[in-house]
Amino acid sequence: MAGRPADNGRVVHRYGADPSQFGELSLPDGKPLGTVVVIHGGFWRARYDLSLGRPLAADLAGRGYAAWNLEYRRALAGGGWPGTFEDVAAGIDLLASLPVDTGRVVVVGHSAGGHLAAWAVGRGKLPAGAPGANPKVAVTGVVSQAGVLALADCARQRVGDTAALDLMGGGPDEMPAEYRLADPIAAVPPSAPVLCLHSRGDDNVPYSYSERYVAAATAAGGQARLIELRGDHFTLIDPATPDWAAVIAALPGLLAG
Repeated sequence: MAGRPADNGRVVHRYGADPSQFGELSLPDGKPLGTVVVIHGGFWRARYDLSLGRPLAADLAGRGYAAWNLEYRRALAGGGWPGTFEDVAAGIDLLASLPVDTGRVVVVGHSAGGHLAAWAVGRGKLPAGAPGANPKVAVTGVVSQAGVLALADCARQRVGDTAALDLMGGGPDEMPAEYRLADPIAAVPPSAPVLCLHSRGDDNVPYSYSERYVAAATAAGGQARLIELRGDHFTLIDPATPDWAAVIAALPGLLAG
């Protein structure tokens, strides 16, 4: 759909009729160095939105990248399973009609957004008819910032209280088939490199989720690695911190393939 200008050079593009089905595209001066999708976190809850990703998108554009800050329907507000997943897929696929390079697309996701980013890299392996199957735009690299990469464990352990249960509409014992399609750790190996950034001092999402994901992905023959950071859950999305600098340092390699 046609875009409309937003504040600070951002241009809004819609991929559906729901108020949450849109993204904000920030372009740099000159030819972009690559395309980076930003997926915000907030335990998939509606009270958190893409404003969390705006400082990151602005920083990325200032460094020469095309930044696509993606909004999506959240749990208990029109999203959940399968709507949230369909939105992330449609939002990434919309890049095919935007003025960006889709040959190399890195997705940077924080917390619940890290879960969605790692899920998106596996869309090409989803069975026909599954939410998000048959991607038009392939994800060629992921940076998971304290990602919820073990969704079934998140539900069982009540990380974020009922966050995963609200997202999926039930627990993994009630909905095993749905969790197999939605849980990144159930979909290893990833089809593209996944970099996990996480701090042991994270009080929101267990560091062990990234540890276990990387171990499972590499054991299955995939490319995944973990860098331990020294901040907390939120320093990852502060452009002034070394934790965000770790994202910036990783982008050229991920975009180069």
